[in-house]
Amino acid sequence: MVFMKLFDSERRVIEAAERLATALGSDPNHTVAAAAMDTAGRIHEAVNVYHFTGGPCAELVVLGAAAAAGAGPLVTIAAAGDRGRGLIPPCGRCRQALLDLHPDVFVAVPTDDGPTLRPIRKLLPDTYFFPDADARRIVRFNKRYYDDIAAARKTSTVRYDDPIALGPAIFLFEDDEVHRTLKGTITGVERHRLDRLTAEQARLDGFTSIDELKKGLQGHYPDLPSDAEVEFATFTVEASDAVSDAA
Repeated sequence: MVFMKLFDSERRVIEAAERLATALGSDPNHTVAAAAMDTAGRIHEAVNVYHFTGGPCAELVVLGAAAAAGAGPLVTIAAAGDRGRGLIPPCGRCRQALLDLHPDVFVAVPTDDGPTLRPIRKLLPDTYFFPDADARRIVRFNKRYYDDIAAARKTSTVRYDDPIALGPAIFLFEDDEVHRTLKGTITGVERHRLDRLTAEQARLDGFTSIDELKKGLQGHYPDLPSDAEVEFATFTVEASDAVSDAA
């Protein structure tokens, strides 16, 4: 199972869903609340609409509410039940819709050790992908890389068990209080064994040596085996966007 560290912004999403669920009272038509955060840090809220014909879950309603507000791709989503049920995981239909429409969203789920986040793809392994969804993609980076990426000093990233797709994407810098983003394009994705990466690949990723790159990866992926299969992705950033965001 994949457990994600909760940043303060992500905790706010969970708290928003739980707070709204508490306010639902005893209305049998609205029993679950959902909250979702977009790339600008805005939190959108909604509740389910229970009906015998198949009324929508809170997660689906919040997708519509976010779209109506011009949110774009969502970063984090959480749902909570009324009458003290707390955080609840999404049903199968919601998981499929989230995967197709927001394939990079992190979903808050309850565990014995408290709430955690999981990538939506981890909640639906070996699933069907709707080919016409045309979802906007997100690539997450540590916030310390913002300046290097904006200035094109860092033009690649190495990922483990974290698929990355070719094409345009929003580069999201995690745990960033000002929610800075950059518009970029993933230009290439290659699979390599970790122990066969080159010094040039380490340089493109912003490291001075292979050993420094491996140390950085092991800090991000504590269970990373020495012979792991990793993805080496190269990217570009829109020049005008980088200049305006870095100013």
